[in-house]
Amino acid sequence: MKKIMVVGVSAGAGKSTFARRLGKTLDLPVIHLDTLYWKPGWIEAAPQAFAAAVQAAADQPEWIIEGNYSSTFAIRLARADAVIYLERPLALCLYRVLKRWYTNKGKTRPDMGAGCEERMEWAFLKFIVTTYRRRKRTMRRLLEEQKNDKIVVRLTSENAIEQFLLQAKK
Repeated sequence: MKKIMVVGVSAGAGKSTFARRLGKTLDLPVIHLDTLYWKPGWIEAAPQAFAAAVQAAADQPEWIIEGNYSSTFAIRLARADAVIYLERPLALCLYRVLKRWYTNKGKTRPDMGAGCEERMEWAFLKFIVTTYRRRKRTMRRLLEEQKNDKIVVRLTSENAIEQFLLQAKK
């Protein structure tokens, strides 16, 4: 595995943390899509510019690219040799998003675009809640379609994540 997509059912699924840990384990560079998408002051990248940045990242010889961003899913998938999908319960995802906000208020996380201080909006929480089930169905279907061409791993518990990371060391 030299080109790995890390995706999740939702914000708060643990994609960034998992990708960092896997990157250290496999000695692969980690690219967080949020750093490519968000410009200072929470300005969204233009769709073409974002796609071009993702394309450039995916053209590298080795990587872990972390993030959902369905608009660039096909770009990453075409080049990935593995897809790791984190499917965690909705309540846990919401808890982690709120904890992340509280812990990082006034700071910019390293997996976020420069100049984007941590914030929380009700619309974001509503988005997580209202799209969770649909996203889970969609991701399961997409991954099922890839299982013959790619390494596809679905991790649904902390134990499964830890076991995967232990196996990756070997």
